[in-house]
Amino acid sequence: MNVKRTYPEMPLVGVGAVIQLNDQILLIRRANDPGKGLWSIPGGLVEAGETLREAAKREVEEETGVAVEIGDLLDVIENIVRDESGRVKFHYILVDFKAKPLSESIDITPSSEALEAGWFTPEEIRKLPLTQTARKLLRKIGIEI
Repeated sequence: MNVKRTYPEMPLVGVGAVIQLNDQILLIRRANDPGKGLWSIPGGLVEAGETLREAAKREVEEETGVAVEIGDLLDVIENIVRDESGRVKFHYILVDFKAKPLSESIDITPSSEALEAGWFTPEEIRKLPLTQTARKLLRKIGIEI
């Protein structure tokens, strides 16, 4: 999808999923700004004709190769990033869900949108450089960071 992500004319709608398997959470290390190099939940932009849940399922599978069932709404987050002059460089409305893998297989195949991907325990997550959005969502499911 060819969308102007930097200096957008209007907010972009994105989705994400907090995927839990037993005591582990699936995270990706972002390959693009905002948050390039930081760990976050899998997600991306909603495409025309998709529901929010369909988009979340597609994005997780594209970024990690993991098939998921999208569950309850977890949060809606506004992410506005301004440049040095105060102009809006990024503006996302992020709709995030809980999700669970469709199988017990934890094999991951990261896409070009993710530098890395992996399953992490809460103890391991506390040592990772996380996006602010990931921090907020992980706290909402009871992981203290």
